[in-house]
Amino acid sequence: MFKINYKDILLGSLITLTIFLVDRISKIYVLEIAEQGNVLDIYVTPYLNLYLIWNKGIAFGLFSFNTNYIYNLITLVIFVVIIIILVMIIKANGLKKYLLLGILGGSLGNIFDRIYYSAVPDFIDLHINGFHWFIFNIADIFITLGIIGLIFDEIIYNIKNNEKN
Repeated sequence: MFKINYKDILLGSLITLTIFLVDRISKIYVLEIAEQGNVLDIYVTPYLNLYLIWNKGIAFGLFSFNTNYIYNLITLVIFVVIIIILVMIIKANGLKKYLLLGILGGSLGNIFDRIYYSAVPDFIDLHINGFHWFIFNIADIFITLGIIGLIFDEIIYNIKNNEKN
């Protein structure tokens, strides 16, 4: 029988909501700055700029297309992935659960923007010696760190299993 742990649900919801809100606040702040000057191009450090772009694709602007059909299809796929992540969170425990919660919080931040703005505002521009990484946002950071964490968790799990055999 499935036992409901309300403490875990509350903690998971709080983590997800916090990530979602940090992402939303950062995007609202950047959009307000951009609205005042009609453009956002702020040089923060020699390696970091705030430069606003609107992303209609998925992470880091991949699969950006101008047709509504493809945009809507990608949005539907993201919804399905969010549902899969929710199921995985229910089944997960330990570090894996928290990594998935980070991915969920970031995914909810970006899906909100896809629905509300019909695009995701990306604004963090990291660069070194003229090489610019993809422009991204706070939600992308949590999604990326969560995925990297899951990969390392899986590698470590497999190494431990192979040592036992």
